Formats: sequence, structure tokens, C-alpha cells
Amino acid sequence: MLEHRSSHDDLIDHLVRSTALQRGEAARVVLDVLAYFDETTEEFVRRRHRELQSGGEVNATIFERIAAELPHRAVAPPELSLRQLRRMVYG
Repeated sequence: MLEHRSSHDDLIDHLVRSTALQRGEAARVVLDVLAYFDETTEEFVRRRHRELQSGGEVNATIFERIAAELPHRAVAPPELSLRQLRRMVYG
């Protein structure tokens, strides 16, 4: 019987060969990384706001930090003002 292969099998095979990960673990890592990079700018801003807020940061610091992080995303969005960032979180 033929095993169904995903479009990411080459990467999964590479991770199994080059790390201590088992195949199932490597597949989960690949899916987690893809989901991370598939995140929209709005999703990223909301997620980071929640993370930083739960860590005790205040909004003034949070939005400055998010603004500094955005240009370093895999596909950086256009520069957003602090007001635009706040609107993504609070509407």
C-alpha cells in the first residue's frame, strides 16, 4: 500500500535525519512553523499584545515593542503607527 506523502515530506525527512526528532514530532514542528509564518499582521499584533500584557507590560511599552518587532517578521508589513496598532487590538 502506498503511503500518502505531504508536500513537506522532504523537510520532515531532513529534520528526522538532522535532529533527534521522530517523524511525528518533526511533522508537528513543520506545521507549527508554517502556522507561525502564516499569521496575518493583525493576528500577530493581537497575539503579541496578549502575551506582553499577560507578562505585566503596559500598553505604552507594548505598542512600542510590537512596532519594533514588525519589521523583523518574515514578510514585514508596511510601517504601522502606534494608533494603527491600537486599533487592531481594540477596534
